[in-house]
Amino acid sequence: MKILAILMLLFTASAAHAQNYPAKPIRLVVPVPPGGIIDVVGRLLGQKMTEQTGQTVIVDNRTGGLTGVGSEMVARSPGDGYTLLLQSLPMVINPSMLGKMSYDYEKDLAPISLVVTSPYLLVVHPSVPAKTIQQLVALARAQPGKINYSSSGNASNLHVAVELFANLAGVKMLHIPYKGGGPALTAVLGGEADLSALAVSAVMPHVNAGRMRALAITSPKRLPALPQIASAAEAVPGYDFASWVGVLAPSSTPAALVNTINSVVVKAARAPDLVDRFTKDATDVVANSPAEFKTFIQSEAKRWSKVVKDSGMRAD
Repeated sequence: MKILAILMLLFTASAAHAQNYPAKPIRLVVPVPPGGIIDVVGRLLGQKMTEQTGQTVIVDNRTGGLTGVGSEMVARSPGDGYTLLLQSLPMVINPSMLGKMSYDYEKDLAPISLVVTSPYLLVVHPSVPAKTIQQLVALARAQPGKINYSSSGNASNLHVAVELFANLAGVKMLHIPYKGGGPALTAVLGGEADLSALAVSAVMPHVNAGRMRALAITSPKRLPALPQIASAAEAVPGYDFASWVGVLAPSSTPAALVNTINSVVVKAARAPDLVDRFTKDATDVVANSPAEFKTFIQSEAKRWSKVVKDSGMRAD
């Protein structure tokens, strides 16, 4: 009877905590430097959550370890809903590319919601003698290893997006990892790197100003918002890459609280003004349930472990 009473007390306390959430500021850990899509989504989502809940959402960039530092910090935090993680593809691809990690995302983290998905733009510096994605492939085939590309780090979205393209196209390119999406973009702008795959919102102002040339979108088809830009699949059949960003909590977070946090995140992500902002940036709002996000993570892990194995993709 005592055990039953204790369990009932814990359940009641957990339910009450979920109902009163959030009662203090929330830390949203972004495990990458400022400038990339994860950071942008984190700041927009955090601002909207702050507006809707009245509690400040603090975006905390905890970088290092190929997103492992920030992710492990959240995984080891109390499951009280006040330390959350924003993650993306590196979470599921790192174990395949790097081996044993300092945390296990399946055991240590609880999915909250997949917030957005978004393709990238393959862009080149104006000095690169390729005006189309077909010409880029031909150039890379004629000069193996001469074309280099910048990324936001090993096993990052940008790294995987270009490496997958190169593998499917049967070409060799030189990978130059930088510490974040901002430096990767700056490298192409300055001519230090020939090519990169970057967020639409980050590069279109530079493309429109002639400082970069957009060759293709990484989605299977052209975007209605950018019909003039080819799909990379037009030159490399079967190529399809979309970045994604989702929210997770420590696995010790009670189920009732997971559902409450999900409600807060989904409401913020689906705010009409935020949806409009994301749509202009060629980003689709998903804002799904914890169970749906968990299934998505599992499917992504299965897909990318096979891609890494079949392609021999590795961290440089």
